[in-house]
Amino acid sequence: MIRARALPMSGRGRLIALVVSVLGALALLWPFLWHAGASASQAHQADAPYELLILVPLMLVLCASEVARGHLDARGIAVLGILAACGTALRIPSPGVAGFEPMFFLLVLAGRVYGAGFGFALGGLTLLTSAIATGGVGPWLPFQMLAAGWVGAGAGLLLRTPRTERTLLAGYAAVACLLYGTVMNLWFWPFSAGSSTSISYVPGAPVWENVRHFIAFDLATSLGFDIPRAVINAGLIFLVGAPVLVALRRAARRAALVGAPSGRGLEVAEAPGFLGRHVDADRVVPEVADGGLDVLKQH
Repeated sequence: MIRARALPMSGRGRLIALVVSVLGALALLWPFLWHAGASASQAHQADAPYELLILVPLMLVLCASEVARGHLDARGIAVLGILAACGTALRIPSPGVAGFEPMFFLLVLAGRVYGAGFGFALGGLTLLTSAIATGGVGPWLPFQMLAAGWVGAGAGLLLRTPRTERTLLAGYAAVACLLYGTVMNLWFWPFSAGSSTSISYVPGAPVWENVRHFIAFDLATSLGFDIPRAVINAGLIFLVGAPVLVALRRAARRAALVGAPSGRGLEVAEAPGFLGRHVDADRVVPEVADGGLDVLKQH
């Protein structure tokens, strides 16, 4: 089992990601947290611009913090930009129509290889650039960025199990795509189902009642999009996941990203002054600086 992760986040980076996630969760869960009129802020048209103005700078601060801490250098930023461009290209042909969003398979694989912090930043950046490219900028965009960031971060937190990696990632992609649709339903549900149906948001109702209404709304309106999204991305991981993982890990090695796992049961334990770089799947060539010691554990 490989315990080392690529591009580990600094404490400051984790704090920024946590703040962004908490703010986003509060913006999504407000129907269950306090009572408000169903006509207020129709479909987040009033508050979404402010959320976007907060979210984008915080993500930029997250990347800048990782650069300052040495966890993300110019090569890492280049890899982030290239993968965001690839995700944008995958989303342009059909941005969410009938659940056809193949970009999630790349997001999951990149989060797996480069780590949770990288996956979080990649998800947000990909949705931002693809929205600009497709003219999909609207009150839904900050929530799409957050949800995609959570998908990428979750992939980076999965256990390292090389023997069942493809199955694990395909299963995660399917579940994450279903949950992405559920999260996205939260942003407009209170304003889209009227006020007198069995799936409507009811201001002032008990939490359990609104939860029940939301589940019914999600099942009735979203599965036609969420299931195809889950099947397509899980299928892509089964079909082309292995070569894409090899390419991503090769890019990590050539960019000398610290701790990039090879996927063949190797772990690098860092010591002061040590920079471990994987050269191929079976060996590690350490670069010793200032008398640092290298430690190689093979399971």
